[in-house]
This record gives sequence, C-alpha cells and structure tokens, in this order.
Amino acid sequence: MTAGAEETSPVPPAGVRSPAPPAEDLRSFDDRDFPSRTDTLGAALSETIGGPVGRHALIGRTRFLTPLRVMLIIALVFLALGYSTKAACLQTSGTGTADQRVGNWSHNRAYYELCYSDTVPLYTAELLNLGKFPYKSSWVETDETGKPRVQYDGTPAVRYMEYPVLTGVYQYLSMALAKTYTALTKLISMPIIAEVVMFFNIAAFGLALAWLTTVWAAAMLAGPRRIWDAALVAGSPILIFQVFTNFDALAVAFATGAMLAWARRRPVLAGVLIGLGVAAKLYPLLLLIPLALLAVRTGRLRGVGQAAVAAVVAWLVVNLPIMLLFPRGWSEFFRLNTRRGDDMDSLYNVVKSFTGWQGFDPNPGFWEPPTVLNTVSAALFAACLIAIGYVVLTADRRPRVAQVAFLVVAAFLLTNKVWSPQFSLWLIPLAVLALPHRRILLAWMTLDMLVWVPRMLYLFGEQNKGLPEQWFTTAVLLRDIAVITLCALVIRQIYRPREDLVRGGGVDDPAGGVFDGAPDAPPRWLPDWLRPRVEAPHILANRASAKL
Repeated sequence: MTAGAEETSPVPPAGVRSPAPPAEDLRSFDDRDFPSRTDTLGAALSETIGGPVGRHALIGRTRFLTPLRVMLIIALVFLALGYSTKAACLQTSGTGTADQRVGNWSHNRAYYELCYSDTVPLYTAELLNLGKFPYKSSWVETDETGKPRVQYDGTPAVRYMEYPVLTGVYQYLSMALAKTYTALTKLISMPIIAEVVMFFNIAAFGLALAWLTTVWAAAMLAGPRRIWDAALVAGSPILIFQVFTNFDALAVAFATGAMLAWARRRPVLAGVLIGLGVAAKLYPLLLLIPLALLAVRTGRLRGVGQAAVAAVVAWLVVNLPIMLLFPRGWSEFFRLNTRRGDDMDSLYNVVKSFTGWQGFDPNPGFWEPPTVLNTVSAALFAACLIAIGYVVLTADRRPRVAQVAFLVVAAFLLTNKVWSPQFSLWLIPLAVLALPHRRILLAWMTLDMLVWVPRMLYLFGEQNKGLPEQWFTTAVLLRDIAVITLCALVIRQIYRPREDLVRGGGVDDPAGGVFDGAPDAPPRWLPDWLRPRVEAPHILANRASAKL
C-alpha cells in the first residue's frame, strides 16, 4: 500500500459466504429513560456505582444484571427491611414446645418498637391457633373484664373471620404449614420456633413473593423505554413498615397482574385476575371502572365485557363453596365493613380531631352501623367518579389506563371511612405508572411511610410518653394533601399530554391494551358536553351524516 493511500476493509466477492459467524447484534436501546441521566437524584445515587451511563454505552445488552433483575434485588432489600421492622414483635416468651410459646407483646411493645402487624394477634383472635377453619368457626366478643358483649340490638356479639375468602384461606394454609413444622419439631431434632412466629414467617414469605410479582408486572407495564420507573415499586419507602402489616400485597399482585394481562390484550385473563384479587381484597374491583370509562370513549366495549364476566366467574369459583357451606361466616366481611365507624386514618377522623365534631353518627351502640357516615362516604365517592368520568370523556386526548386507575383508587381511599396504613400499598404501582416523576413520588412515599411513627406513638399513649392525637392526625392530613396533589398533577397531564413522560417518543398507552392507539368513537347517545372537546374528523363526519 502506497503512502497516503486510504485503508479500506476488503469486500468479499458476491456469493461468497463468510467463514466466521456474523458479528453480534450491537443495536442499542438509546431511547430508554435512565434515571442517572434524566433525574438529579438518580444521577447522584449512581455515583456510588460508577456514575451515570456513558454516552457510548450499549443499552439493553447486559446478560445478567438486567433492569428487571436489578429491581428484584432492590425489592429483596426493601422486603428485608420490612421484615426487620417487624422483628421486635416476633420475640416470644415461654418454654416448651412451639405451640406453647407465645409472642412477647408485653408493655405495648408493638407500639413503642413500631413493629405492629395484624398477622400476630390474628393468629389467636381468629382461632387459627386452635386449627379452626376460618368461616366455620365463631367466637363471642368480650369486654376488658372478659364478659361477653351484646350488640346494639340485644343479640350476642358473634364474630367470624373478617377477611375475604382468598385471604382467609391463605391464613388457614399458613397456619397449617406452621402447625406441620411444630409437629416435626416434636418428632425430630429441629430448631423450636414459636408457632405464631412460624405462621408470620410463612405468611410473610408468600407476601414477599406477591410483591416481587408486582414489581415484575409493573416493570412489564412500564415497557422497555421506561422500565426503570418500576424501581420505585421495588424500593418504595412504604414497604418498610407496611408490606408485612397485613395481607394486602396479595391483592396488589393480582391487580397489577390484571393490568399487565389487559395491556397484552388478554381481557379474559385480566378479568380472572381481577376476580381473584376481589376474592382477596375488594379494591381490585375498582379497576373495572377506568376500563369501562375508556371503553365508552373508544367504543371498544367487548373486551371490557369479557373481563367483567371473567371477573365474576373467577370470584364465584372462589367464594361459592364458602358462601353455600358457611353463609354466616362468609358474609362477615361485608357485615363488618357496614358497621365500622370512621377509622383513625380517615379524613372524617381528622376533622373530628381538630374541631371536636362528634361525627355523622354520634354515640352509636355497639356494632350499630353508622348509616349517615356510610351514605356520605358512598355519595362522596360517587361524586368523585362522576368528576373522573367527565375528565376521561372530555379531555382532548384519551387518558391512559394507569392515570384513570390511579384517580379512581385514590378517590376511593380519600372518601372512604377506612384507610388502614397498608392500604397505601394499593397506590404504589398505580402512582408509578400514572405519574413517573421520581422525586415527587419519593416525597409522597416518604411522607406516607412516616405517618406510621406518630400513629404507633399515639396508640402507645400520652401517659406512656407517647404522642397526642393531633400529631398523628396532622401527619394523616399531610399524607392526604400529598395524594390530592398527585391527583391534581395526573389531571394536569391528562389535559396537557405533552407533559406526560410516558407519552414521549410517539408512545400512546403502554398499559392500554385495546385502547392503545385507538381513535375516539363515543356512542351516538352520548351528549355533546360529554364528548372530547376536540373530536377526530371521522367522528364529526359520522355525526354529520347521522343528522342528514
């Protein structure tokens, strides 16, 4: 080669096959959103592992530490933190066999250690320690002196398992496994673990698997371009105190899985998962509301109908045997929710705390249903649904499924008479998919997590150097304001879709399923004031021809 000649690679003659395998596909997902590039907090945290992703990095080619696996590792860390916050309540007292040892909750340990979990007291309160089947067995409520209590109508205060069937059976199976372990410790040399602690451990293991499933489903729903949004599902601060407080992680897994099935255009599977979710907790039923509203706007009603029918069938398959065999025990969940008053975490109690108001139903009898409160709560939620429906049907661009689902579930929690601390788990995947602004979400999640501290110290009692009620209700009020702010931001992005991070790069609705990319096609009977403010040309043409 002469000096100055341009060096070129030899070109094989036409028709000659390469003796070596073709080069590896080195395409890169350069449009993927990276927190280390686009988020100040993410960039700062990335410095601990080498800094932000480089400009020339090949994205999406790692074989082991894929984004999903990294998020599952993060989830395991936070689940471990969640278990550690309950560990103090798993200390036991007594000697002898595993079933003779009990949890050591003396001196209100559960409150000052911040380790309270419903799982531990439920083991004895609902007769699981006796091996009783939940919906078949009952007991009578007693007062502080051990005397049987009487309802407001003079009948005995008989109680049954208060949970929906799937959650109740889950507790029963966890109990059966715990008792199996106890039996083994009596036969062979094994570590003796108190039966109630083993019950908690087995239940917590299943709940951890459920949350890992939620993380996986949320990552798939976010899509390859914004898969890192699901990192806040894996590493939400709310998990630290709430993931093992109750059994809500089961329902969250079913609900998020249902959304993924819908996104993949499998409405029957989505309906089955919704039905199973409702059999574990009522709230997954709310997911049918956004699907119905968006179906009206797009005219694609068939898929929603299939999902609704499948949900009913799946729910009946789980519930019908218990409903027929033990109708009194099966109906306890509905009866209990009817007669519950305003919970300490509800907005109604916040108003009572700061104003001295006696509530809508002052001085009710024992277990007397708060009729006025029930009516007001239902009316407020219905009003919120009407407002959400108006937004969905009239916005210039069709809202995303996750946006509407978040608004519906948030409205339910804000207007409901009960907001147990673990209910905040319901919002985590929905908020992440609806409003993937990490710093905003992290601020809300941190605030929600911190509500637990004044709650426990208030229950510990001022006489024990705890906190007064207003410290707790102030935290609840701030939490509710944060959720209302999230709702306002979601509505803002519905009306200003250009600000929606998910819809960048020509994406419409990754979780939309049959709605993804669908044009507006509202039914003719829908009045003009409930139609999109800017209708597509084909809709205007059809309406004009109909008038002719």
